Amino acid sequence: METKQLYLNNSPRKLFFKAAIPGAISMFAMSLYFVLDGIFVGQILGDISLAAINLGISFVMINFSLADLIGVGSSVPISIYLGMKEDEKANNVFTMACIMIFALSFVVGGLMYYFAPALLGLIGAQGKLASLAIQYIRVYALCSPVTTIVFAVDNFLRISGKIKLSMWLNVLLSLLTLLLEYTFLAVLKFDIWGAALASCIGMAIIAFIAFYPFVKGRLVLKFVKPVFTKFELFRIIKSGLPTFLSNMAGRFTSIAVNSAFLAFGGPIAVTAYCIVLYSGDLIQPLIYGVNDSLQPAIGYNWGAGRYDRVKVFAKHTFSTSAIIGLISAIVLFFFPEKIVSLFSKNNNADFLSMVTTGLKIYGGARLFFWFGFSTQSYMSAVEQPLYSGIISICMSFVFPMLGLMALRPLGLSGLWWNSMFVMFSTGIVSLILLLKFNKKAGKIVPPRVE
Repeated sequence: METKQLYLNNSPRKLFFKAAIPGAISMFAMSLYFVLDGIFVGQILGDISLAAINLGISFVMINFSLADLIGVGSSVPISIYLGMKEDEKANNVFTMACIMIFALSFVVGGLMYYFAPALLGLIGAQGKLASLAIQYIRVYALCSPVTTIVFAVDNFLRISGKIKLSMWLNVLLSLLTLLLEYTFLAVLKFDIWGAALASCIGMAIIAFIAFYPFVKGRLVLKFVKPVFTKFELFRIIKSGLPTFLSNMAGRFTSIAVNSAFLAFGGPIAVTAYCIVLYSGDLIQPLIYGVNDSLQPAIGYNWGAGRYDRVKVFAKHTFSTSAIIGLISAIVLFFFPEKIVSLFSKNNNADFLSMVTTGLKIYGGARLFFWFGFSTQSYMSAVEQPLYSGIISICMSFVFPMLGLMALRPLGLSGLWWNSMFVMFSTGIVSLILLLKFNKKAGKIVPPRVE
């Protein structure tokens, strides 16, 4: 379907179901993979490997965050250019973004491989825990050039109107990776590096399939001879910076929190924290899917000056995210024991009490998470990087670190309650900024390029 017909001519309600549902399914498939990944590792390799993944994934995601910076950052101007009927400029930004991601992956992958032991040492990981985490990080580092681009191509497919293709590729990625991981871990008896290798092979295959129609020139976005300009580079970075800062701050916060759990309770506490995070991965990404899938529609209509449609999309996005947040809270709060049993065979009473307490508090925090994330995503789509950046930094770094320092005297209990403090505080800040933006929205004009 032509991009204009999809994003501008469809009714907002119809487009919501065309974009949001496939986007939610797409992200659910990805989240299901991450949850099953945790189940496979916990049940087949054991708690220590699950803890090692939780330590290593924070550093792996820093690398992916850089690709996401360019992918998300380029998607905003691309959508707006298409809305303005400036296809040549959209194609130039698209080509620039792909080249930048590919080149950056070599540099960051090399650095991540070399510094993996030092990075794990900084957070206090030792012995077998550190050794397993290093294996995990280094596999991702070596595969970086053929995997990081997958985080951007999903955005490019949705912008081109291939929402269902994006969905099915994400479903295929999850199924393919799970099959490979089960084969590597359960059949071939590979160690933790096998889990990382399965993910990398899956991402590389999907990236190749996803880029094929772009290479063949079958979509609205096409590869052209790029013209790198300071203006476009700055615009990409500016648009992607809120998401990048959120991801990076989140990674550093995760590293700090993991270090605190390791200090207070050792590897078993890190395992408990890992299970809590995995539990959120099953439902929380549905919120990501709804918001991310509607960003191109919001950006396109913003660029076309259709503010009435932008408001309708925002209402649908916020209401759907609220429902998902409520469901997530109910599942985590009322079924913690069943969730724990999925990831671990450990029946120790202290361990079970530790995890169930964390799950219930984390579930309560889901009641507020949806609002902060939806507001941040909306601000990014309408090119309000300052507001979006403030929310991102507050949610992923400022409030988590403040809570970590303030609640640290409470020990492990303080670490669990930190999630509630973060999400509630972020919700307050998001509400203030959203009300402020709505007051001046009628005076805002999308950027026009001479």
